[in-house]
Amino acid sequence: MTHRFCFALLVFCAALTLGARAEEQPKTLAIGASAPDFSLPGVDGKTYTLSDFAGAKVLVIVFTCNHCPTAQAYEDRIISIARDYRDKGVALVAISPNDDLALRLDELGYTEFGDSFEDMKVRAKDRGFDFPYLYDGEKQEVSKAYGPISTPHVFVFDQERKLRYAGRVDDSDKPDKVKSNDTRNAIDAVLAGKPAPVETTKTMGCSIKWSDKRHTVQESLDKWAKEPAALESMDAAGIAGLVKNDSTKLRLINVWATWCGPCVAEFPELVTMHRMYRKRDFEIVTVNMDALSEQAKVQEFLSKQAASMRNVQFSGDDKYTLIEAVDKEWQGAIPYTLLVAPGGKVIYRCMGAFEPIEVRKAIVDYLGRTYK
Repeated sequence: MTHRFCFALLVFCAALTLGARAEEQPKTLAIGASAPDFSLPGVDGKTYTLSDFAGAKVLVIVFTCNHCPTAQAYEDRIISIARDYRDKGVALVAISPNDDLALRLDELGYTEFGDSFEDMKVRAKDRGFDFPYLYDGEKQEVSKAYGPISTPHVFVFDQERKLRYAGRVDDSDKPDKVKSNDTRNAIDAVLAGKPAPVETTKTMGCSIKWSDKRHTVQESLDKWAKEPAALESMDAAGIAGLVKNDSTKLRLINVWATWCGPCVAEFPELVTMHRMYRKRDFEIVTVNMDALSEQAKVQEFLSKQAASMRNVQFSGDDKYTLIEAVDKEWQGAIPYTLLVAPGGKVIYRCMGAFEPIEVRKAIVDYLGRTYK
């Protein structure tokens, strides 16, 4: 086999690999095109098809998702559109196009939820969605047929199910800055039998998480697994200073021990939250209660967990001084978790194993769910 042939073969194989990893963005449905049919599961346990909305004068399909800050910024407006136009013969359907297995943890910095079907169910209940919220993340065939660019992306169809508008909800993710209510304008025009004032607009939001991006999830996990897990010793006064929180970051403090079963069981959730929110004004500090003589054991545990957040080990012998240093309301059982705002205000505390969604919700409620 010649060197030239080997090089050509190598290039060909590389091209195949790139092709498998980087599919082309599906073409967005053209104005005047018929609505592609679908059969998708909803968060309410029903399966919906295009024909289920045959009686609607106008059908609005919104491709959106749980995790995206822009999608979250538009949730209230999408809810309002569904309610305001329902009695006028308009049906609104939301579809999540994202493959949850193609969503990296560091893309979840503005939410407590991922984009799995189970998370969609909880999100819809939490936000009071009173319209169908459908899951297309498994095969993404419907999303590829419609071709949304980002979340959210709106498609407005007339009674014959011809596309009359495709684009943004409006021209600003900040409600007080909106000047052009493009989706509402399009719905009003179609109801009146007129063309939409503007038939297409660009959209802005999070990219669609197509399945060909799954490899980036594993790549990120492999990268984080190589980060060092440092451990420092600290006395009660130093730990009291951590709780005082003179920093500018929201600080999650978790007290744990290697001999505590619930502590060990929930520790991976701390690592996950560290990876989710560390790009924001947030940090995690773990406080270990093992004896200093067990430092090697603690270090080994942290390394296996790839716990690259800040980790401290209490250096004193009197555990009651640690209790007083951490929180006077703490009765001593572990694990114990505090969420402390800058300046020392405790906004969440939990003695015993925490509920991950509750902690994440407290974090994003404080930090905010949309870009500043």
